[in-house]
Parts: sequence; C-alpha cells; structure tokens
Amino acid sequence: MTVKDLSLSYGERCLIKGAQADFSCGELVSLIGRNGSGKSTLLRVLAGLNDNYSGEIIVDGDSQLLRSPERARTIAFVNTSRIRIPNMRCADIVALGRSPYTNWIGKMQPEDERIVRESLATIGMADYAERTLDTMSDGECQRVMIARALAQDTPIILLDEPTSFLDLPNRYSLMQLLADLAHNSNKFIMLSTHELDIALQCSDRIALIDTPDLHVMDCESAANSISKIFGISLR
Repeated sequence: MTVKDLSLSYGERCLIKGAQADFSCGELVSLIGRNGSGKSTLLRVLAGLNDNYSGEIIVDGDSQLLRSPERARTIAFVNTSRIRIPNMRCADIVALGRSPYTNWIGKMQPEDERIVRESLATIGMADYAERTLDTMSDGECQRVMIARALAQDTPIILLDEPTSFLDLPNRYSLMQLLADLAHNSNKFIMLSTHELDIALQCSDRIALIDTPDLHVMDCESAANSISKIFGISLR
C-alpha cells in the first residue's frame, strides 16, 4: 500500500496534509498520535470506508481498488466495537469473513469451512468454535474478530485500537500475535494504539501523526520523536 500526497480532514480541521508513505506485506505498523489526531479517520480512509480525502491510495499498484468489489478480498478492517450477540457462535462470526467469496445466498462450501477452522486455530481459539460471544471475555472476543479478518483472506488487515479494554498481559499477547501473523503470513497489518511502549517493542515500524504530518519510521527513530513531541522518555 502506498499513499501519495494524502490529505484528510474532520469537519473544518485538517488532520493530515500531503502525507507520503509506503507499506509492505510482512510488517506490523503501529499508528500512534494524540487523541483526536485522526488515527481512526486515517484507518477508515485506508480501508476504503471514508472517501473524504484528497491524494492517492495505491493498493497492489491499483489506485482504483478502494472503489471496486475486489476491496473486500484485499483489505480487512477490525474496529473497536464490542460484539455481544446472545447465542451467536464464534464460528458463525468468523464465517462472516467468507462473505466476499460465497455465492449470492451466502452458502458456505467445504473450503470456506476449512478456512474458518484454520483461522480460529491460528489465533488459538479452535476450542471456542461452539462458544457464544456473550459467554466470553473481551480479550477472547477480540481474538475472534481477528479470526474473522483472517478468514477474509486478505493481504492487508487494519485494526482500530485492538488492545482497548484488555489487561496488560493480554495487550502484549495480542500485539505479539499480530506481529507473528504479519511475519508468518506475509500480511501488512496496521493498528492504531495508545500503548506506546508495547508498540515500540512489537512493531516493525511506527506511523506517527503529528498534525498535520504523518511520519513513518523505525522504532528507534520513533522513540526519539515521541520523546521530543510528547515530552516523555520511553527508552
């Protein structure tokens, strides 16, 4: 994914202006910035869910992909919503990720069912397939949402604050899981987070919004920039 001269606003407020960046499969990028800096807005723009921007977003060499049906087979998006649907099984939630591949009535084929099982197994939730979401913890539900994104079988996964509502051990565990997925499955994964220390430990690169600039850098450079911009020391 490449962004060229990307600018976006929220109402009358400019969030990002003239951003340039290249992202590759096989890396985990953490998106950080102050509250209200535009992290969620940027993720939704990159996912093709918000067209209120100027500039170019090029995915796999195609600048029109975000406007085509092929988008759902290329980009998966996981938001911060807590899903607690009584009597809905984990396997059924994950199966929703196969929607871009099923027929017009949504009938699952054996291959789709295999991918659902493998997606649950990949994130360590194979034994939870028959459990319902209303009986599970926030961390377990968040893993199910990630399994749904895996079942969507896309090279790009974008997540909006996936560590929200989790305790500290589960924050580290989830971030390490996402890093392993990026590296082992050759996916580009970007997530927004306020967990600066965890992001610096687990990410390959950091995307820092310092309004109206977007800086993409290695973690060592990011730690120095965070110290200067926010006035805190992380290392």
